[in-house]
Amino acid sequence: MNPWLLALLLGAGILGVILVSLSSGYMPFTSGEILDILRFKALGGAGTDMDPSRVMVLWDVRLPRLVTSLVAGAALGLSGAVFQGILLNPLADPYTLGVSSGAAFGASVVIVCSILVPAWTFLASPLAAAGGAFLASAVTLFVVMLLAADREGRLPPPNLILAGVIMSAILSAAISFIKYLAGDQVSSIIFWLLGSFQARTWTEAAIVAAFFVPALAVVLPSAVDLNIMTLGVRSAETLGVNTGRVRLKLLVAASFAASASVAVAGIIGFVGLIVPHLARLLTGPDHRSLLPLSTLGGALLLAAADTAVRAFLPGEIPVGVLTALLAGPAFLVIFRRKMKDLVHV
Repeated sequence: MNPWLLALLLGAGILGVILVSLSSGYMPFTSGEILDILRFKALGGAGTDMDPSRVMVLWDVRLPRLVTSLVAGAALGLSGAVFQGILLNPLADPYTLGVSSGAAFGASVVIVCSILVPAWTFLASPLAAAGGAFLASAVTLFVVMLLAADREGRLPPPNLILAGVIMSAILSAAISFIKYLAGDQVSSIIFWLLGSFQARTWTEAAIVAAFFVPALAVVLPSAVDLNIMTLGVRSAETLGVNTGRVRLKLLVAASFAASASVAVAGIIGFVGLIVPHLARLLTGPDHRSLLPLSTLGGALLLAAADTAVRAFLPGEIPVGVLTALLAGPAFLVIFRRKMKDLVHV
């Protein structure tokens, strides 16, 4: 499929999800009313009289939640495409290097400290949880790279994958221990770890955007270098690419983009795995188109999933559960077909 056509379709899908998300729910809105409220807020509350309760629901509840889900999905899609390109593995995602597990561990520590230590109630703020997630993910990435580096200081993809799997296992055990320490309050940690955008505010949306936008600015100009690196380390260095520096730069950028999503929404699986994989199947492996398409696809998938759990499904299950239930079997089908193709070849 033509990448520009796919980008147009994804953009149209995102606009459709935005309209459905803002208009649907226990308090429905018409498209005209949505535009009136947005215009009302843009003018600083001047002009036509508006119902304060309806303005609050749309502007302070639904819109920040929608923006957070869009940016978090874009961050996961982008980081997944980068990890798959760097590790030369179509099954890689933000969890492969332990980055998401590290972010989850850091945020869990902050949450349980705010619960167990009365003097540390200030840690209950979103900024504190995000700070813990960013710090832990950075430390995790540093340890993974330290373990994976060979004698020449390079970072071979197989070493990175193995070190990431080891760190993920260790951090998963640590998170289980934290849940044990939380005692009766463990439900708050469990619900967060399952992934949810419930009660997200403009603060969380700004946190994700503050880390995603710089990561996007770093990753997109490196698409050509990433294409060359898929030829192998020796070939890439022969063509003038400093593979060590480029890999480090992209790892840091993608890790911070993924940790931002985990910090505000918890662990949401399969978005960073299946979206880049589908984009690659539809348009090919060229990262000049794969990176932006994965970003758009991640935003569309996660915003649509969050809209479904909020407005259409009974109750509000964590969005991470829905993405795993839907994307997991779909990816198994794709993987099975790919294996059959390899057998026939």
